[in-house]
Amino acid sequence: METMTVSQLNGYIKNIFDAEELLHNIPVVGEVFGVSTSRQITYFSLKDENATISCVCFYPAIASLIQEGKRVIITGSPNYYVKGGKLSFNVTRVEELGQGKLYEEFLKLKAKLEMEGLFDSLHKKTIPKSIKRIGVITSKDGAVIQDIKNVTWRRNPNVDIVLYPVKVQGINAEYDIAKAIDKMSNYENVDVIIVARGGGSLEDLSAYNTEVVARATYNCDKPIVSAVGHEVDFTIIDFVSDLRAPTPSAAAEILTFNLYDKRQEITALTQRFVFNATNYLQDNFDLIYSMLSVSTNALEKKYAYAIGQFNYLKTKLTSSMERFINDTSYTLGLQENTLQKLNPLNVLKQGYAKIEQNGKSVNDKKSVKQNDKLEIIFVDGRVQAMPIKEEK
Repeated sequence: METMTVSQLNGYIKNIFDAEELLHNIPVVGEVFGVSTSRQITYFSLKDENATISCVCFYPAIASLIQEGKRVIITGSPNYYVKGGKLSFNVTRVEELGQGKLYEEFLKLKAKLEMEGLFDSLHKKTIPKSIKRIGVITSKDGAVIQDIKNVTWRRNPNVDIVLYPVKVQGINAEYDIAKAIDKMSNYENVDVIIVARGGGSLEDLSAYNTEVVARATYNCDKPIVSAVGHEVDFTIIDFVSDLRAPTPSAAAEILTFNLYDKRQEITALTQRFVFNATNYLQDNFDLIYSMLSVSTNALEKKYAYAIGQFNYLKTKLTSSMERFINDTSYTLGLQENTLQKLNPLNVLKQGYAKIEQNGKSVNDKKSVKQNDKLEIIFVDGRVQAMPIKEEK
């Protein structure tokens, strides 16, 4: 069999689609998701329970009806792009049918949680003014974590970032995200948490529109900033979180102050203070000099008065001390003379003696015991004697 080039094969497929009249201007019903716009061309996908198809609309006038989560009837024709080998549906007309199933579930859950008070501002925690460490819950491989790092460290390199990697979409992604929120709620050294992911369709963001993530966010002890999708995207976590940021980069910018700007601000304030102080001193030099002179004279007068009082008290104290010493010396002299007169040694020096018997003073004759020795005490010594027995 003769071979074909890729271009020939793709061209052959395109001719089949173009030649089939039944595929021209056909109506197709489905739910819109993955909407994006570039140069007034709207790209999106249409899906039902079992399949999806890529669509493109070149008509801005009808593009406003193509909204995320809407159920629509689009009219157009399939087109096979030869160069890229891709099939797309070129839309020429759009009719709105209502909300898609996914969007209806979103509105239903939103109403339920709002009724329970999970969105009330009274329950929202204040974002700290001084943040040293930010916890981030997102994919470890996506551009989101890099954007948050770049913005944070460009503004303030002193802030730490702690990443808890999770699945951001797919089967059981919501449980992964809820578990991360519960875990990071107990991190003592984390000041605030960013729950983030890039933009996408309502289906791509479905993990953040679940009750399990909403309740984990509500019960978290740390302040949570939601930064899910683009600015136009709103998810359930945005309503429950303490603060919503339009993008992950915006979340990082909100939570960090610009260190360079702060330094510039402090420098400017310092310069302004010096300038104003200098001008004030120059404008009020005479007044300040006059006030200093008055203050100096007053201080000199107070100093002279204090010195005079000190000298007066010093003289008075000296006189009092001298008088006290003289009076005390005179009194001591009188007491000394009295003691000298009463001193037994001085009495003995005059020729008197003291008589003791058995260690006791003998003051009269009748106190003398005949058989015991007497001890006569003179000023220069002692002698012993026996009492004379009287004849009867």
